[in-house]
Amino acid sequence: MSDEIRATTGDSTWFVQDRLGMFIHWGLYALPARHEWIRNYEEISNEDYEKYFQHFDPDLYDPDRWAELAAGAGMKYFVITTKHHEGFCLWDSKLTDYKAPNTPAGRDLLGPMVQAFRAQGLRVGFYHSLIDWHHPDFTIDEVHPLRNHPDRKKLNEPRDIRKYTEYLHGQVRELLSEYGKVDVMWFDFSYPPGRRGFPPPPWEGKGREDWQSAELLKLVRSLQPGILLNDRLDLTDDPAGWDIRTPEQITPRAWVTFDGQRVVWESCQTFSGSWGYHRDEESWKSTEMLVQMLIDTVSKGGNLLLNVGPTGRGEFDYRAVERLEGMGEWMRQHSRSIYGCTAAPEEFKVPRDCRFTYNPETRRLYLHLFAWPCKMIELEGMAGKIEYAQLLNDASEIQMQVSESSADHFDAPPAESLTLTLPVKKPNATVPVVELYLK
Repeated sequence: MSDEIRATTGDSTWFVQDRLGMFIHWGLYALPARHEWIRNYEEISNEDYEKYFQHFDPDLYDPDRWAELAAGAGMKYFVITTKHHEGFCLWDSKLTDYKAPNTPAGRDLLGPMVQAFRAQGLRVGFYHSLIDWHHPDFTIDEVHPLRNHPDRKKLNEPRDIRKYTEYLHGQVRELLSEYGKVDVMWFDFSYPPGRRGFPPPPWEGKGREDWQSAELLKLVRSLQPGILLNDRLDLTDDPAGWDIRTPEQITPRAWVTFDGQRVVWESCQTFSGSWGYHRDEESWKSTEMLVQMLIDTVSKGGNLLLNVGPTGRGEFDYRAVERLEGMGEWMRQHSRSIYGCTAAPEEFKVPRDCRFTYNPETRRLYLHLFAWPCKMIELEGMAGKIEYAQLLNDASEIQMQVSESSADHFDAPPAESLTLTLPVKKPNATVPVVELYLK
């Protein structure tokens, strides 16, 4: 495998420095509050889903507060669902009536959000669903809420996917023309029959031909030349068809590759088991787990896009706020082990229950200790390579010495190892970090 990283068409220089972003899934599905795919799971028709449109009134929506929480957690960019699969639009689109201004909310919800996050110094990303279960020309397929309707074939007769594609392209044009510089375009998702792991025909899905992905790609690149594009247009075989790989709800074992080459990548993860607000979902990750996920991702050369699903009244769930604040406290003292960092050179062997990140500009190596050892930790093969060591949370020195290797010494470390002498008590940090200055 080559250590060279695949070049991106969009500007990824900032992306590989910032490392941590906020994903926001917000739409009508916040009202039923039992998953953003509720229309699919419960096979809900447009008519039965209409009650949520009629009652969507986020009276406590405060985008400034959202942006403050994201910035406080150390996040450097955000990605918002402009439209999810349900088809509901957060902005005042000229191409549909199915939008926030026509609900009791009565206004564009996207513009103030973009303004608030920019004011906090965060870059802007737009998620946009390729799928639209509300649109009258979106043909019923195997993921559509009406897939099991007895009159599915008849319902599909008047539908024209080409008309829907024109609508899709028109909305993308609006988004990339009316909100200034957009740094990330995050499409979701393609499911072509017989490709990418989906069943072959007669199973019905959608891919590049349905979205007219090649033309959509040209549109995106022409309107926002430096934009970063994710990998869900079903164009992974086109070198210009994507910039970043986006593994979802998994922790890759190593730096993500494509055709044997390292790529720019981003892991998108939830606080719990749902992207949209889910009142009764209880599998919430702890702050410690989230911090470890961030570290592990950066140690493999990736970014972490961490999701929040606001409530129907427009607030972040209290459990999300607690975790954002907890991550922010850790980042306040340890962010330089994250920003600008990447995987460490392979010559540095990481100890058990630890992760290395590495800043190539400062030539500092960061040892993250997921389990606190008793008094000492051995850095194999690193004798003579470290100039100075300190705990990152308080800049207190960590003493070090070249390990002695002896045949009659029980469990002697390998030759050329460096021993770090640690305090007996774990520092008051979610994940302690030792900053190592290389010679």
